[in-house]
Amino acid sequence: MGLYLALGVSKLADSGNALVSWKASMNQPIHLFTRQAIPMVWDFAEPNVFSGAMGDLVVTLNNISRILDRNMNKLHGFADQLDARKQGLSHNKLISTDPPYYDNVGYADLSDFFYVWLRRSLNSVFPHLFATLAVPKTDELVATPGRHGGKDKAESFFLDGMTKAIHRLGEKVHPAFPITIYYAFKQAEGRGADSIYSTGWETFLEGVVSAGLAITGTWPMRTELANRMRSLGSNALASSVVLVCRPRSAGAPTATRREFLNALKVELPDALAYLQHGNIAPVDLAQASIGPGMAIYTRFAKVLDADGKAVPVQEALELINQTLDEVLSEQESDFDADSRWALAWFDQSGFGEGEYGVAETLSKAKNTSVKGLEDAGILYQRAGNVRLLRPRELPEDWDPSTDPRLTVWEVVHHLIRVLEAAGEGSAAELVAKLGSKAEAARELAYRLYTVCERKKRAQEALSYNGLVQSWPEIQRLAREVATAQPSQAQLFEQE
Repeated sequence: MGLYLALGVSKLADSGNALVSWKASMNQPIHLFTRQAIPMVWDFAEPNVFSGAMGDLVVTLNNISRILDRNMNKLHGFADQLDARKQGLSHNKLISTDPPYYDNVGYADLSDFFYVWLRRSLNSVFPHLFATLAVPKTDELVATPGRHGGKDKAESFFLDGMTKAIHRLGEKVHPAFPITIYYAFKQAEGRGADSIYSTGWETFLEGVVSAGLAITGTWPMRTELANRMRSLGSNALASSVVLVCRPRSAGAPTATRREFLNALKVELPDALAYLQHGNIAPVDLAQASIGPGMAIYTRFAKVLDADGKAVPVQEALELINQTLDEVLSEQESDFDADSRWALAWFDQSGFGEGEYGVAETLSKAKNTSVKGLEDAGILYQRAGNVRLLRPRELPEDWDPSTDPRLTVWEVVHHLIRVLEAAGEGSAAELVAKLGSKAEAARELAYRLYTVCERKKRAQEALSYNGLVQSWPEIQRLAREVATAQPSQAQLFEQE
């Protein structure tokens, strides 16, 4: 009983502090740890610990009691604290793990917030767990420069520790089962002169490869709540990627860089089509594509460049991203000429103005014309300049069934206009009118998101990502609309 009372007090610390903010939409305070950080706030709420709402000790204890009542006799588990590089706990076990994300979250530092209260209550009960004044931090497997004498040493510590930890898992796992590793680290962490890079992904994958594991499958899984604070109004990851790993075969062949690149071009398009068919969010597409690409890379004992040197993980990731861009570009052949022009113009100028002459030259290359684009309702020209119309500028009375020059570009942006203004139900009515023509809109939304991600156009990216994420529900509602509408034969029967 003392343990659960202590946990209740610890939970109370999350809501009873001077960093608690007020959530107006819920008319109540919201606890501090809405994400893995302690943010600054401009003002704070003061929850009443006897209010019967969030922040009340009795409410917290009742929640703990309810969980215990439901699960006490059903679940039997245990927890232990061991060094992942040396542990033997996983011997002949089925292993599914969520490793640390390089330097994303400093769990040991954050744990001090709760540790000091738990230690006061439970030091005499669990003296071996609360032997230190604060949470031990030195051996935590994260790349924290302040603990290791700089960024380079911190990265080396993380890579060495991750390699040993994953190698240990590979040694101890039950031979009949793979290791599944969850990872939700956004790949587009930064951008060098020529490519996207992510130190977190690179060091983690280096650890997997160095440990002698091969990636045999990837499962993108929707693991993040859409209403979590990090997601609201941002292009935060919606999914985790589960990497399925097995020890690499001792007879794995060696490949050249060219052979690796050819394999990417053959296999990645099908893998990408599969991911899109599963409606993975555009914000997750780049990191989800790492799995199929690295599955190819890790099937080889080594990938060698023209000088006979091993191609590192960083370069492999660059080649995967390059091939991903090429595959998405090839999907443009499914679009009409007007939409291909609009996509090229958007890549260059976004929704900003550009010179008429440049637009006309581009239109010739795309087999269309500026006048035709204006007639199609996607372009506005004035005083020698042209620009694409934003979704909010498109006519509200647009009807695709009567549009004489229907374009995929129009479809995407009218769907965004309706979705953001009136919700999924209204967007579904539009999709019902479009029929089979609607599917190409999702492909274009994926492509436009990648352009926005590359060009740092966050607001537009949010719209395209939102459309794809809403697509399953829009399609479901569209089928209901189509079913509810009487067929032509039924109309004649009614007459």
